[in-house]
Amino acid sequence: MNVSFAIKSIALCALLAGANVSFSHVSLPPGGAAAGSDYEAVLRVGHACQGASATTGITVRLPEGFTFTSAQPRAGWALATTAREVAWKAESPQAALADKAQAEFVVRGRLTDQPGPLWFKVLQACSGEGGVATSVDWAQVPVPGATEKPAFPAARLDVLPAGVAPVDVRDAWVRPAVPGQSGTGGFMKLNAPSGTRLVGVSSPVAGVAQVHEMKMDGDTMRMRALKNGLELPARQTVELKPGGAHLMLMDLKQPITQGATVPMTLRFEDARGVKSSLELKVPVGAPAGEGAPAAAGQAHQH
Repeated sequence: MNVSFAIKSIALCALLAGANVSFSHVSLPPGGAAAGSDYEAVLRVGHACQGASATTGITVRLPEGFTFTSAQPRAGWALATTAREVAWKAESPQAALADKAQAEFVVRGRLTDQPGPLWFKVLQACSGEGGVATSVDWAQVPVPGATEKPAFPAARLDVLPAGVAPVDVRDAWVRPAVPGQSGTGGFMKLNAPSGTRLVGVSSPVAGVAQVHEMKMDGDTMRMRALKNGLELPARQTVELKPGGAHLMLMDLKQPITQGATVPMTLRFEDARGVKSSLELKVPVGAPAGEGAPAAAGQAHQH
């Protein structure tokens, strides 16, 4: 595998596919995980089987490439494990998950050193009126080249090459900058399944690029560089947005025109000191719902 190509492909897919991704009813957090790392698979159940009133059991078939170490017990549920399968079963109707209830089922293990997708197949057992049992097997794996999405997809985990940050990037955009304008901002939503810290950014279009924050200081809005970076708590979406934390591109080397793309590299460091990065091509111009980009005179100033 060409690692450089893989990095760019993964980053671009994470960036552009956000609006089109259809999440299964049993899903893993977006963003992937590093090859060869310890991984906590947090499988989220969104609701019961169609027509059922409650979820009464979850059975996870673990993929090759994931070495099981432990599973997190759940109060009121019996837990059974083998090297290749983990199952939780509600011990009473009161412990079962009501139809619209959301819950997380956690399996821990170690990932293969080989990058690529892993599929966690999940059997969801449910009960309906009168205690009638039903189930849904979230086990379908997409066929390469197929245009139709599976009706009952397995939960996908992207195992990433060494050095690629396990961070999901969505709704990214850069504010346009006219000729003569010295700086502009970059905005996006970041989600790190295992948690990390955004410690830096660089772009060939800017002489200086930094992670910044805007905050009120008394009655004055001030902007400062975040020298220690920006914390991305595990499985929480952190939004970089106008008026808050954002990316600042300064000493611009060219106009940043509507409809163009800006290459940039985001750098991360996790709690163990492991460094990683993502290469992105970010569109210029606010996405729908973000409002019109500010005019040149309204851009961030130092």
